[in-house]
Parts: sequence; structure tokens; C-alpha cells
Amino acid sequence: MPELTRRTALRASGLMAAAAALPATAAAPAEARTRTGRIDTHHHAVPPKMREWAIEQGILPPTGGPSWAQWTLPSTLATMDANGIAAGVASAPVPAEIFLNRAVAESGVRICNESLAELTRDHPTRFGFFANVAMLHPDLALRQIAYALDELGADGVLLNTSADGHYLGDRMFEPLFAELDRRRAVVFTHPFGPKGNIEVPGVGDSLADFLLDTTRTALSLIAAGTLDRHPNVSIILSHAGGFLPYMAGRAERWGREDDGPDPRAIRRALRRFYYDTALPMSPYATPSLLAAAGPDRVLFGTDWPANSSREVSLNTRAFDKDPALDSRTHRAISRGNALRLLPNLPKRLRWPIRPMSQVGRSRSR
Repeated sequence: MPELTRRTALRASGLMAAAAALPATAAAPAEARTRTGRIDTHHHAVPPKMREWAIEQGILPPTGGPSWAQWTLPSTLATMDANGIAAGVASAPVPAEIFLNRAVAESGVRICNESLAELTRDHPTRFGFFANVAMLHPDLALRQIAYALDELGADGVLLNTSADGHYLGDRMFEPLFAELDRRRAVVFTHPFGPKGNIEVPGVGDSLADFLLDTTRTALSLIAAGTLDRHPNVSIILSHAGGFLPYMAGRAERWGREDDGPDPRAIRRALRRFYYDTALPMSPYATPSLLAAAGPDRVLFGTDWPANSSREVSLNTRAFDKDPALDSRTHRAISRGNALRLLPNLPKRLRWPIRPMSQVGRSRSR
């Protein structure tokens, strides 16, 4: 994500998903997008109706604003085609505090979700979406979950890693997880900075604080027993899980020495979560992530357009050249894992779902 503090987000935009304008380029012909294309599960969008709402609320200025707030469909499709991305599962992370007012929560969440649903309806072979919910109003969030999944056809639900200082293991979110478990739903988590974090001059939130927020919420879910109570919820941790896969040994010590969860619960959780590659994962974090999670729990993600077109290309090339990835794992992460996790997606794309054992048997990519 861009280097944007929680305070800046609340003051300036509240919408951590939009595109930097690209030079005008034509999208690749449909026939050039084969069934070997990537599925981008960390993919942001701010369609026009959503942007209009943000301007009305004073979240975005009428003109100008940050470059990543100038989302356009042509620039998005151009970036996708340039990087072999067949489809993106769009999301619009909004700080939960934006929806503190109940009336704003009702109207704003509906506009966000209907905007993303319209994008998916208009381009069913290119997009899916994760729906927003008003996390600080759990009763309202339950209705929003039902509308998004039953009426709008969302592929899952977006939850911030924290809301007004409450992490996802907090009891206030138990009704949400109970309903998501009943529906066997997918949850895409997205961080901002921890509430009240101390800013380091010259070091933006996205470098460390976002990762800490994700790590905190993962540990919160483990400590609270949420994962054990709700085994049917699939949870995606953004940015390769923050620090979680890399401090797992310390988390196990937590259970042995400091009255934390049983170390076996830590090990189960590591392979229970899903992780996207938008840290970016390659080349530095790949061995640790694969050792902790296994190749079937990692999903391709770009963080477009918080990452520019240039950055998406650099990170995608690094992923393709990553020496830690054999062809089977590369293909599973690129698309196979997402197609199995998100059952509505292959239906829209009309792609077959292949068992993990059959994904990428050849070493050629």
C-alpha cells in the first residue's frame, strides 16, 4: 500500500484502492488472454460511483488528490494484460472508522459494494470482488454480508485487520465470524496502521506498521480461539502474512513460556491461513513463507494500484524468476489456489478447477 498513515487515511481518503493513471494503451485482445492467466487476489478499485460518494463525504477532493485515487478501467486492464493477469478480485479497503456513523455505514458500504458488483457484472471474465462491511456495527454488518453474498454475488468479505483498536479476535466480531463460518465464506483481511502508532520520520506506515497490524490480528485470532471455533472460514492475510510466518518460532515460545496458545495451535494456524504475494514475497520472503504455510495456501497478489504499473511489473517479474518456486508451485500460486478457494470465480471465468496434484506437473511455465 502507499505510505499513508491511519490519520492521513481518515483525513484524506479512506479508500485505499485506486489507480495511478497510465499512458493510454489498448487492452490485449480477448483471445490473447489464455486460461493460464494469473488471478490477482490483492487488487483494488474505486469505480466512478464509489469515487463520487467519497467526494460527497469529503473523503476525496473534487479534483486532484493522490495519484492512486485516479482509478480508471482502461489503465487497470492495461496493467493486467501487460502482466498476464486474467482476473482481479477487486476490493476497496476503507478504514472502519469512516463508517463509525451508522447512517454513513449503511449508505457508504452499499455504494462501495454495488460499485464493485457492477464492475464484476460488466466484466465477468476479468473481475470478482470482496465486499465491505461496517465492522463497528456488527448487527448491520450481518445484513451487509447477506446482501453482498446472496444478492450481489461477492466472492467473499473484506475485514480490516483492526477497527478502532479492536483486532479480529475481539468478542465484538464473534457474530460476524459465526455467520461467515455458517456460510463457509472467504475473508480477505487488509491492514492500516495500528491505532495510536508512533510515526517514524521518513518511514511510512506501509513499510512496517501495516505488517504489524496484520501480525497482531493473526495472533489475536489464534489466541482467542476464533480459528478453532469457526473452522469453515477461510482467511487471507495480506502482504504475505505480515511478520507472522517469520516469527512463528517466537509464537511457539509464547505457548511454552508465557501462557500463550499451545504451540500446536500456532503450527495449525500457519497452515490454516492463506497469504498473498503482495509483500512482495519474491525473492526474499519466499522460502520462509513456503516452509511455514505450504504452496497450496499462497495466492498471487499485486496491490494494484497502490503499487504503480511499473512496480506491479517489477514484482511480477521477480515472482516469475523466483528460484524458490518450481513450476507446480508457481502455477498453483498464480491461479490454481485462487480458483479452488473462490468457487464463484471459475464459474464466471468458465475455467476448470484442477486438483492440486495435477497443477503444473511440467517444469515449463
